[in-house]
Amino acid sequence: MANTTSAKKATRKIARRTDVNKARRSRVRTFVRQVEEAIASGDAAKAKEAFLAAQPELARAASKGVLHSNTASRKVSRLAARVKALSATTTA
Repeated sequence: MANTTSAKKATRKIARRTDVNKARRSRVRTFVRQVEEAIASGDAAKAKEAFLAAQPELARAASKGVLHSNTASRKVSRLAARVKALSATTTA
C-alpha cells in the first residue's frame, strides 16, 4: 500500500483515469459492434451510417491515448473496406 502522500494521490489519480479509459474503450467497442452488426445484417445504408459514427469515436480514443493511433487507423481501414464491399455487392 502507498505510504507517502504523493503516492496516495497518484493511486487516486490512476483509479480515476482507469475509470475514464474503461468508459471510453467501452464506447468505442459499442460503436464498432454497431457497424459489425449492420454489416452482418446486410444493410449497406445502416452500415455506412454506423461507420460514419464510429470513425470519429475511434479517432477520439486514439487522441486520448486509449487506443494506439495505428490501431485506430487499422480498425477504421478494415471497417471501411467491409462497408465498401457490402455496398458494392448490394448495388451490383
